[in-house]
Amino acid sequence: MKELVVISGKGGTGKTSLVAAFAALAGKVVLCDADVDAADLHLVTQPHRVETHPFVSGHEATIDPNRCTQCGLCLDWCRFGAINDTFSIEPLLCEGCKVCAHLCPAQAVDFTEKTCGQWYVSTTPFGPMVHARLGIAEENSGKLVALVRREARRIAENQNYDLLLTDGPPGVGCPVIASIGNADAVLAVAEPTVSGRHDVHRVLQLADHFKVPAAICVNKWDLHPQEAERISKDVREKGALYAGQISFDPVVTRAQVAGRSLVEYGDCQVVREIQKVWENVRDLLSRDRP
Repeated sequence: MKELVVISGKGGTGKTSLVAAFAALAGKVVLCDADVDAADLHLVTQPHRVETHPFVSGHEATIDPNRCTQCGLCLDWCRFGAINDTFSIEPLLCEGCKVCAHLCPAQAVDFTEKTCGQWYVSTTPFGPMVHARLGIAEENSGKLVALVRREARRIAENQNYDLLLTDGPPGVGCPVIASIGNADAVLAVAEPTVSGRHDVHRVLQLADHFKVPAAICVNKWDLHPQEAERISKDVREKGALYAGQISFDPVVTRAQVAGRSLVEYGDCQVVREIQKVWENVRDLLSRDRP
């Protein structure tokens, strides 16, 4: 079983649309939406949810009013302003540092695990999908990324799927690191801009650090052909695979509004370009890792 993770240096480059299109081209895959901070793969894969699970991570302080003497120590020492004048906790402000629980002379502060979100298993026309929804202002997204990837891999192995397609988070931080570990290849989607070119360098450095084969494609290349050509040259000089380029076309937005992948929506130049990118990435996946 092979895993391809599609990532980008920033959000909005088109990686989710590309993952959905790849799923339609591959035919039988397991999908994983590891962009848990802003999951949207479900918008274009028509999922039917079959399992819902809580995501429990971190701790949150609560004050028992029956034990609290309102001495004010917690109020004085909380550096996040999470304790109000009525000696109750504001959940969105609590960072879980446990100072209040440590200092409280009446031991009125409990420090319990908290539910940060939910993760799901769904069916789609392309195969099973594991995805999640992180609560507002909640952290530990790297831990949730690792969880959804682990469950997606378990389903793929148990049901004998040959391919796992993962829609990864943007950037190069903790969630991205959690999404590419032990992957067979990554595809980074870039835009033809100066910042997009810089993002490509960062993504390639990250993939090289974790010894994951990398490919790059440029989306909306025709908005700035000269910058797209510079990115292509940089990628080849660094020894990575330049998987191709995709034109700008309003049909992408129309397919999103219809809730369908581009391949399902209809044949056009963009679909043919995506097919070429998919063929190149599939060839990269077929190679044995060094």
